[in-house]
Amino acid sequence: MAYPPNFLDEIRGRVAVSDVCAKRVKLMRRGREHVGLSPFNQEKTPSFTVNDEKGFYHCFSSGKHGDVFSFIMETEGLSFPEAVESLAGQAGLAMPEQTPQDREREQRRASLYDVTEAACKWFEMQLRRSGGAEGLDYLRNRGLDDGTIQHFRLGYAPDGRAMGEALTAQGIKERDLLEAGLLRKPDDGRAPYAFFRQRVMFPITDRRGRVIAFGGRILGDGSAAKYINSPDTPLFDKGRTLYNLAGARQASHDSGQLLVTEGYMDVIALVRAGFKAAVAPLGTALTEEQIEQLWRLSAEPILCFDGDSAGQRAASRGAERALPLLKPGRSLRFAYLPSGQDPDSLIQGQGVAAMQRVIDGAHPLMDMIWETETAISPLDTPERRADLEVRLRKRVAQIADDTVKQHYGNMLRERLRETFRPAARRDFRGNGRMRGNPPKTGPRSNLASLVASNPRRRQQALLATLVNHPALYEELVETIAVVDLDPDLDKIRQEIHHLLASVPGLDSDALKRHLSETADSGSLKGLLGKDVLLHAGFARTGAPLEEVQAGVQDLLASMLRTSRSRELLEEGRIAEAEGTADGEARFLRIRNEFERAESEIAKLED
Repeated sequence: MAYPPNFLDEIRGRVAVSDVCAKRVKLMRRGREHVGLSPFNQEKTPSFTVNDEKGFYHCFSSGKHGDVFSFIMETEGLSFPEAVESLAGQAGLAMPEQTPQDREREQRRASLYDVTEAACKWFEMQLRRSGGAEGLDYLRNRGLDDGTIQHFRLGYAPDGRAMGEALTAQGIKERDLLEAGLLRKPDDGRAPYAFFRQRVMFPITDRRGRVIAFGGRILGDGSAAKYINSPDTPLFDKGRTLYNLAGARQASHDSGQLLVTEGYMDVIALVRAGFKAAVAPLGTALTEEQIEQLWRLSAEPILCFDGDSAGQRAASRGAERALPLLKPGRSLRFAYLPSGQDPDSLIQGQGVAAMQRVIDGAHPLMDMIWETETAISPLDTPERRADLEVRLRKRVAQIADDTVKQHYGNMLRERLRETFRPAARRDFRGNGRMRGNPPKTGPRSNLASLVASNPRRRQQALLATLVNHPALYEELVETIAVVDLDPDLDKIRQEIHHLLASVPGLDSDALKRHLSETADSGSLKGLLGKDVLLHAGFARTGAPLEEVQAGVQDLLASMLRTSRSRELLEEGRIAEAEGTADGEARFLRIRNEFERAESEIAKLED
């Protein structure tokens, strides 16, 4: 049974090779590929690679190479039709019924490629003739040279019936021109007329580079729409197509970057400026299908929309549609252009460096959501703050992947706490220092002795704080999770985490009772003993909340910096031992960072 090529392409577009292979191979991300042990041979060193962008796997140990269909056939012993049926089910697609009419329809699709290609060539020729002078002047006034015009195959559609007459003279039937969206038939029975008239033409291609449709830009003023696209046809689905996708594929693979902008001219301007991995949706906000296509090229495409209100709305709609689709390692970033600017005008007015700065300053999707929601109203009353929290929860609830959803929830709760916490009590971000002037209370002032003492004392003080003040668990859990602890204390940390996560609202006394039954009694007694609390008064039961927060933040900062210092020492030894110029330069950078870390710890001890 012969399957329609577009049906097989649809399966390839919906089912990533890595998702199929990961059911039989434990894959690890390595750069832009996945690697794992061969499913075909016994091996100890991974030689099996998967490249989602190019849609294939390759096994160096066996020499086997293929796509999603061949992998299913190789590993499950299925025939090609059986593999197609299995993958179609994963993709949520109904199997096509190959009737004689279906076969005829596929043949007609193949012939329509010839029609759109012939139309593209004709539009290109018109641009260079006297009737297309206005269109050529428009493109040159936009800064496009002949090489760019030729590369993107730009053309011109004159007024009247010349296009239809010229193509029918080549043997193309009128019904094919209608089906390809090049002619439109009036409802009143009049003769068909050209869909594009007096417009600069932008050919739209599929992912293989075949012309499937057109966009047209009107010349001069008038009531007609500035830009129009071909209607949906057997070749063209506007919601599934991206302008310049074929041209951006290799460039995105080479650079690791993919830019998404609003229109044809923006894509062309970016490509001319050296940003060759650039695509655009076709006059609408990004669809779910387009986002999935973007992720096949880049894990975090950058949306570069115009700096006006319409551009911001388009970016917001893109964020809204991406949320349910998010997966570990797959997201979007947002580059904010100056108000009133688009990529084309910014590059022409301020140069390539200005555009690069915009790209370098791209914000993650998390920031986009936060900024959108916090801009709706002031946060000056309890009711408005509660409304913000409810709206953020609704956003998080849209995420289908449980792991991503959990991390979004944690980070947004952290931002809410930081935003609503009084300024003098806000914790550190990045450098571990408190903002404001925390009170110099007696118990906390002994922190210098604790920092200077052995590392185990600090570990015990940290856990003592959690045991005596479990209400701080949610605020501290993510940071405490990455701190190195001795094995026996690590077991207590895990038990605390289990208890407080499974029994919300557990108080200190109840927590101690549970720990006394499950944790090592000697270790538990040690962390709550006088030797620890003598130096870490903030960890005592009954200590003021502000004092506890300030003390534990300084303690965490010192522990994390000490851990980083050890890492830097080891990295420095490795770099120095290389004996190369690069190694020496890396050693000097590491030494400078080590000295800064040690200086910060010294300040804390003073």
